[in-house]
Amino acid sequence: MSAATALRLDLAGLRTAPAQVWGGVRLVPLVRDEPLPGLRLHQELYGDGVGVVRVAPHTAYISYIPHGFVADWGAGPAASYGTLLHGEHGTPPPVDTVPVRFHRRMVRRTAKHRLRFLPLHLALEGYLSLHFGGPSIAWEEWSQQALRRGLSPRVEEAYCGAEVRGLADALRVFEIHPGQCGVLLYTADALAAAFVVPHPDDYRALHATLVQDLYGELVHHYALLSAPVQDFTPHLDAERIHSTADLREALAEQRERWADFHTGTMAAGLLAPQYTARTAYRAGDFTLSRFLPAFVPRTEAHIGEAITAPDGRIAYLKTFRLSESQIRRAHLLTHLAANDWHLARTAAALSLTPAELTTRLSSTTFAPLLRHRPPTRGG
Repeated sequence: MSAATALRLDLAGLRTAPAQVWGGVRLVPLVRDEPLPGLRLHQELYGDGVGVVRVAPHTAYISYIPHGFVADWGAGPAASYGTLLHGEHGTPPPVDTVPVRFHRRMVRRTAKHRLRFLPLHLALEGYLSLHFGGPSIAWEEWSQQALRRGLSPRVEEAYCGAEVRGLADALRVFEIHPGQCGVLLYTADALAAAFVVPHPDDYRALHATLVQDLYGELVHHYALLSAPVQDFTPHLDAERIHSTADLREALAEQRERWADFHTGTMAAGLLAPQYTARTAYRAGDFTLSRFLPAFVPRTEAHIGEAITAPDGRIAYLKTFRLSESQIRRAHLLTHLAANDWHLARTAAALSLTPAELTTRLSSTTFAPLLRHRPPTRGG
């Protein structure tokens, strides 16, 4: 990974089409007037087993990894590749076992102009590895486990899209627009995920993969507990419409208002913040990177990965919305690392007492990192 750089997400070249609603799920299509040239994506299926990725010596990332994406660049126009699900030696895997597939790296070049990467897991591994090494100084407050092993194992929960209520039905019945190259997915009008590809054919081939992606706890709960969301219906002023040209103008105005409202309000939590990005691979003129937010508690936060074109336009984007508890954990880790893992200095930076900071660490799954002293007895 390269050094960290600042990043702002910009959906330049993508138009927001009218949203479609199914129960508590809202899909907002993103349409390109022209496909972004020079890059194509297709899917590589791995099945429903467990994926193990070696990310560093003695360090592995383990998750449900049903598929990978393969990026082809520099080869000119091409059709999307097909996919095939098979087991070892071409035979179907036994139904009474859970296969384990080993991957060499999150991102791996497989040919001169072809790159295989694990979508979303590249971003999630970046979140899980945040200050993974643990305390850099052996302060007496930290346990031997923290000093020897750091945050290993670091575990977070996510839900497969098949468990998000209404998502599979929405993806099955919603219309795919001509020129559609992406979608913003909402549950209970909370932005759950963004997905962008360079070509409409790529999107049609990869549309169904959204039901296999991972989604955060908040997204799952919102979809499960929320009532159906309201569709946005345009209201035209009949007194202003006297011809077909007037009708076209009124519709264009409504579409522009919807696009402005969506970008400025509904998707503001994704598009407005500044992210910290690290380059994972440079594929010709394209750059694959993953990004992390600022981790501000009680504020919407997304992690993700993107491929950007030479002119800065986003060719590929996939995001994951963090829950409030995940944001708090990352917030505490960031401040601990910034203060050399010294509890008193970190507590002062957070306007807390050391005891209050210890309580927060214990309530955010970091209790094993702390050294627990036996109570002293008075004489």
